[in-house]
This record gives sequence, structure tokens and C-alpha cells, in this order.
Amino acid sequence: MADHGGFAAFRFRDFTAFYVARTFNALAVQMVDVAIGWLVYALTGSAFALGLVGLCIFVPNFLLALPAGQVADMFPRKKILGLCAFLSTSAAVALFIAAATESVSVPFLYVLIVIFGIGRAFSGAAGGAIIPSLVPKEHLPNAIALSSSAYQTATIAGPAIGGLLYAFGPEVVFGITAICFGISLIAYLVIQTRPIQNAPEKVTIEYMTAGLRFIFSKPIVLGAITLDLFAVLLGGATALLPIFAADIFLVDPFGLGLLRSAPAVGAFTMSLVLAHYPLRSKAGLRLFQVVAIFGLATIGFGLSTNFYVALGFLLVLGASDMVSVFIRFSLIQLETPDEMRGRVSAVNMLFIGASNELGEFESGTLAAFVGPVKSVVIGGIGTILVAILCARKFPELYRRDQLN
Repeated sequence: MADHGGFAAFRFRDFTAFYVARTFNALAVQMVDVAIGWLVYALTGSAFALGLVGLCIFVPNFLLALPAGQVADMFPRKKILGLCAFLSTSAAVALFIAAATESVSVPFLYVLIVIFGIGRAFSGAAGGAIIPSLVPKEHLPNAIALSSSAYQTATIAGPAIGGLLYAFGPEVVFGITAICFGISLIAYLVIQTRPIQNAPEKVTIEYMTAGLRFIFSKPIVLGAITLDLFAVLLGGATALLPIFAADIFLVDPFGLGLLRSAPAVGAFTMSLVLAHYPLRSKAGLRLFQVVAIFGLATIGFGLSTNFYVALGFLLVLGASDMVSVFIRFSLIQLETPDEMRGRVSAVNMLFIGASNELGEFESGTLAAFVGPVKSVVIGGIGTILVAILCARKFPELYRRDQLN
């Protein structure tokens, strides 16, 4: 069979179906996020209210992380992903109906955000765990890079499309979002069901917490997760993009969409580079370097007064974050046995995925006291300090050469 180079993982039908599902799911998530963010700020004019959006997604991720991991290691991951897509589709339909009938309220938006958060908790654990079973091990780094590019492709297009469609009314955005979630549901159903090796017959606390114990027993994995946890927690500038768009750069919802898309453009470009030219050496050093660059780019964005200069810093921010995600995810998947991948992925989602939303809450709360610019700059400085401290705390990770 011919080698397709940087696109070798597409030789496998199940991975291709997963790629399609992930792309449309991420597209829907980005569109609904940008629409809800703009709508909440339009209804309240409050930075704290924007921060609560992130908190509403964080809470279900935090509470359900360990149960979601156990579910992902007990039941077919394809079915879990399908059910989560169905839940998200239903929530998007509810948003569409509320917007079309002009009955949207901020509490109602928060309730639906929590529902989206529940879906993300379970789909995050199952989605992270299923990838190694879709391709042979030798193609896993390529599959990880391509899977990341699927997310980043959607993240490029989603916010811009969502911002553009918002000009025609929020109901238009939410209607298209529901269709995208529906397409992802169909694509997930195409994936062949795979049994989980050594799956338990009953729920136990010991089994549920095994992923957490596994991570703490692996200094390299723990270091990678800890580094990203605090970097993302402190660098949650994206939560404040509606404020920067409306009050600093004086742009419309489409401009907000461009700001939301810029990090994904940088990340998508970097994901293609990594798919064709994967890291061969000094993986640990590169991880700390790109986190520091992420912090510098965050500071640059916070100090920007020009819309296009800000877009440039967001491009760098996204590219550096993509390298960090690639290294961390590769380390976790390659060092975790299949029967534990759901629980380990769930803990990873708790410490990293959910920290995105908690970081948004932190940024929104801090911005309410010191202003958006100072909030972003402080976060960037904190990210750089975290990279320095983690390099000293986790020397095994810093010295790690090869990913596999």
C-alpha cells in the first residue's frame, strides 16, 4: 500500500470518518461559542458575565471528568461520541427556537451552555481515547497531527462564519450549528465499533481513579499536563475577545470572528507542518519554549491597539499552542495502555480542556477589577513564569528527547 506521506492516516476509513465528525463538531462549537459570547455581552455589557460563560462549561467538565473517563473505558467509544453529538444537536435546536421566537434570556443561555459542557466532558474523554484504535501505532503521530488540523480548520472557519451569520440574526447561527452537530453525529455512526480490552463489569472508585494515579506515577506525563494546565489557566485571553472587539478595536461581530479565528490559523498551519515534519528530537525543550512563546504572544496581544497587529500576535499564539498540544497529546497516548486511555484522557481534559473555561472565568473576573488589557498582560507574564518553574520542577520532561 502506498504511503501518503503527511496524510497517511486517511488510508484508514474509520479515521477519515472521525476526522469528518471532529471537523463539523468543532465547527459547530466555534460558531455557537462566538454567537453566545457576543449575545451575552450584548445583553449584559459585563466582563464578569462573559467569564461566567466559561465557568458554566468548566463545572460539568470538573464534576464529570472521572465518570466520563470510566464510561469511555467501559462502553464503545463510538456510541458515546454519537450520544454526545445528539445532545449537542438538541441543545443547538433549543437555542435556534429561543432565538427565532425572541425568548432568549441570559439564564437560559447559561443552562444550555452547561448542557454543551456535559457533552464536551464525555466526548472529550471518548474522543481522545479512540484515536489510537483508528490507525496502526506507527501512524499515530500523523493521526494526532491531522486530528488537530481538523479541529483547527473548523476553528479558523467557525468563528468567522459565526460572526458573519450573526449579522442575519443569532437564530441563523444556531440553526447552522444544529446542522453541523447533526453531520458529526452521522459521521460518528460510520466508525466501526471496537471492544474495550479488559473493560470492567461494574463501577468502582478504584477503577475510576486509576487514570489519576497513572498520571501521578509518570513524571513526564504529569509535567506536560501541569505545564499546560497553568499556561492555559493564566492565558485565557480569548474570553475577553468580545470586549477587545467592541471597545478597543471597534469592530463588528465579523471582526470578532476574525479575532477568534486567528489563533486557529496559526495552529492549523503548524499542524500541517507537524504532520509532514514531526518533531525528531528535543521534544521536552521545545515544549517549554513554545509555552514561553505563547506567553509572549499573549502579552503582545494585550498591549496591541491595532486590529491587524493583534491578529498577528494571535497567529503566533495559536501556532505555539499547537506545538504544545501535539507534544503533550503524543506523550500521553504513546505512554498509556489502551484499557486506560479513556480515564487518562478524561483527567487530561479535566486539567487542560476544562482549564480553558476556568481560565476564561479567571480572565473575565480579573478584567472586571483591573480592565481587559491588564488582565491579558498579567496572564501572559504568569504563563512565562509557569514555564520557568515547571522546567525546574520536571527535569525529566525538560530533558525528554524523542516522543516515542
